[in-house]
Amino acid sequence: MNRNSKVGVAIVAASGYAPDDAALACAIERLQTQGCVVHSYYAPSKKHERFGGTDEGRIAQLHAAAADPDVQIVLALRGGYGMSRILPALDLEMLAASGKLFVGHSDFTALQMALLAKHDAVTFAGPMVSIDFSRADPSDFTLQHFWQCVNGPTHAVHFGASENPTVDVSGVLWGGNLTMLTHLIGTSYMPRISGGILFIEDVNEHPYRIERMLLQMLYGGLLNQSAIVLGDFSSYSLNDYDNGYSFDTMIAYLRERVGVPILTGLPFGHIREKATLAVGAQATLKSNDRTCVLTMSGYPTLSRAD
Repeated sequence: MNRNSKVGVAIVAASGYAPDDAALACAIERLQTQGCVVHSYYAPSKKHERFGGTDEGRIAQLHAAAADPDVQIVLALRGGYGMSRILPALDLEMLAASGKLFVGHSDFTALQMALLAKHDAVTFAGPMVSIDFSRADPSDFTLQHFWQCVNGPTHAVHFGASENPTVDVSGVLWGGNLTMLTHLIGTSYMPRISGGILFIEDVNEHPYRIERMLLQMLYGGLLNQSAIVLGDFSSYSLNDYDNGYSFDTMIAYLRERVGVPILTGLPFGHIREKATLAVGAQATLKSNDRTCVLTMSGYPTLSRAD
């Protein structure tokens, strides 16, 4: 991280609540040992139903974190569900103008897309308090990539997967959780980006559901991109009825149908080892038969904030 000064990190529960208060305390201690001053706007005692607070309370958390002059990073507690309920009431202009680095993934995708669509604001798809910072065995890969990315001024992710096409493209990097992206289609919170680099991930989704969501994006005119990069899609089960239909056959079908290079293997999603991606930044994507490199540049960083 930035070694010149302490980094103020605000924890916000804009979606779900922390299921384990002891793990949350461990995450806060871990952030502190990494040189952070933690400002937690989440109060476990104020959790509401399956959410990290009432709708009004979660809105207040985001607004207060964005207004705090001692905060540089606004870090999502976790995903789950709940961002959709509060999007219309958020002061997106204030959040975008705050200069904070908003970090999270999963349900947090909804806020990231809204900020990009409305204010062309760059955010970060990356680790969250639960479980990335709170787990007993945190991933060095995840934490190192996070601090490298937010310190900038550029950030590269190297990955490889068999049968990826050869590409050399550039464009705006955007995307996130596939369910949330399809959820926003037809709303003002969905960016209309052409020629970009779209990255997607999801969990607990059968390959046919992934295909269905991507076809929905295709039919909605959202896949006119330079490339589509797939992160992790795990925790699904195939059965006898699939009759040979699998994740690989789904990808092969989409590659024929979509007409855009589709790459797999991006280390991002609901997994232990995940890269951090600057959503809305300019990026280049290069791949050959050996490796793929996704490079981001020109995005807000902690270094620039200092």
